[in-house]
Amino acid sequence: MASAAEQLAANINFGAFAKATELKKRIWFTLGALIVYRLGTYIPLPGIDGAAFAQIFAGSSGGILGMFNMLAGGAVERMSIFALNIMPYISASIIIQLMTAVSPTLETLKKEGESGRKRLNQYTRYLTVALALVQSYGLAIGLEGMNAQGGGVVIEPGWFFRISTVITMVGGTMFLMWLGEQITARGVGNGISLIIFAGIVAAFPKAIAQILELGRTGAMSTWFIILLIVMAIGIIFFIVFFERAQRRLIVQYPKRQVGNRQFGGEASHLPLKLNTSGVIPPIFASSLLLLPLTMVNFSGQGGPEWLTTISSYLAHGTPLYMILYAALIIFFCFFYTAIVFNPTETADNLKKYGGFIPGIRPGKNTADYLDFVLTRLTVIGAAYLTVVCLLPEFLIAEYGALFYFGGTSLLIMVTVTMDTVAQIHSHLLAHQYEGLIKKAKLRGRRG
Repeated sequence: MASAAEQLAANINFGAFAKATELKKRIWFTLGALIVYRLGTYIPLPGIDGAAFAQIFAGSSGGILGMFNMLAGGAVERMSIFALNIMPYISASIIIQLMTAVSPTLETLKKEGESGRKRLNQYTRYLTVALALVQSYGLAIGLEGMNAQGGGVVIEPGWFFRISTVITMVGGTMFLMWLGEQITARGVGNGISLIIFAGIVAAFPKAIAQILELGRTGAMSTWFIILLIVMAIGIIFFIVFFERAQRRLIVQYPKRQVGNRQFGGEASHLPLKLNTSGVIPPIFASSLLLLPLTMVNFSGQGGPEWLTTISSYLAHGTPLYMILYAALIIFFCFFYTAIVFNPTETADNLKKYGGFIPGIRPGKNTADYLDFVLTRLTVIGAAYLTVVCLLPEFLIAEYGALFYFGGTSLLIMVTVTMDTVAQIHSHLLAHQYEGLIKKAKLRGRRG
C-alpha cells in the first residue's frame, strides 16, 4: 500500500506547479545563470586570432582535447574566457577530498559540522586558484608555441599576453565556480553539474547535424548511424534503471509503553542505492586525465618527444587510456561512496534511536553488515559505470563517432536531469504540504 507521501506525490500536477511561486523563481534563476554561462563561452580570449586557432584545433580535436571541449561546452574550440571551464575546481575538490582521507587535521575539520565544511570549501577555492594559475599559464605558453609552428594564433606574443591570459582565465574559472554555488543555493539542482550539463546539451544539436552530414556524404554508413542512435537510447534506459535501483534493508523499531499507550513497533527500511557515487566518478576520472594532458595537445606536435609519446599513449581507444579511465572510475566509486555513506555512523544512529536490522546485533555487527552490503553494491555500481563509459569509447576509437554520444556525456545528461527533476518534485511536494497545513489551520480557527 502506498504511503501518504507517495499518494500526495502522485497527485502533483501542473496546477500545483503554477502555484509554487518560490519554485518558479528558482527555475528562472537557474535558467538565467546558465544563459550567462553560455554567453561567456562566446567571449574570445584577448590577443587570439580566432580563425587561425580554429584551423589548428580542427586538426587536433579528435583526441582528448575534443573531450575537454565537449565538457567545456565548445569554449576550447572558440578559445573563450571560459576555456578552462570548471575543471580546476573539480580537480581541487578531488585533491581536498583525498587529503581529507589521509590528513587528521582535515578529517577533524570535516567532523566539525557547518564551520568545518566552510573551512574546507575555502581551502578548495584557494587550491582552485592555484590550479587555474598553473593551467592558464601553460595554456598561454602552448598558444605561443603554435606561433612557432607557423599557426600565427597569438597576435603579439610576450609577457603582456601571458599575464592577460592568466588573469582572464583565472577570473573566468572563479566566476563559474561562484555561479555554480549560486545555482546550488538559490536555484534548482547542483550548480557545478548543471554547468557541465548545459555545455554538453548546447553542443548536442551540432553533433547530430555533423552525424547526418557524414551520412549524407557517405563517410558514415546509414546502418551505423541507426546503430549509434539505438545504442544511445539503450544506454539511456540502462542508466535510468541502474540509477533508480536500490537495496532496501528492513529496519525494525521496538515497541515502547508510555502510560496506557504503546508507541513504535513499526518497520521501516534503509535504502542503499546501487550507484551511491552518482556521476562523480566519470567526471573526476575525466578531470584527472585531462589535467596533465591539456597542454600536451597544444604543443604535442612541435614539443619534446616525451610529450608526443604521452599524447599518443593516452589517445582515445589506446589500451593505456582505457585502463587508466576504468581504474580511476572504479577507485572514485569506492572512494566517494566511503565519503558519502559511513556504516559505523549509520549503525550508531540506529542504535541510538532503538532501531535494528532483524537478525543482526546492534552496534559493530550492524556496521560490519552495512559495510558488507555496501561493498557488494558498489562493486556492481562500479562495473555498471565502467561499462557505460568504456563501451562507447571503443566505438569512438574504432569508427570515429562523436564524443557527444559517448557514455560519459549521456551519463552526465541523464543523471543531472534525474537529480534536477527530483529536486523540483521535492519542492512541489513541500509546497503541497504547506498548502495542507494552511488549510488545516484555517479549519481549526473556524472550529
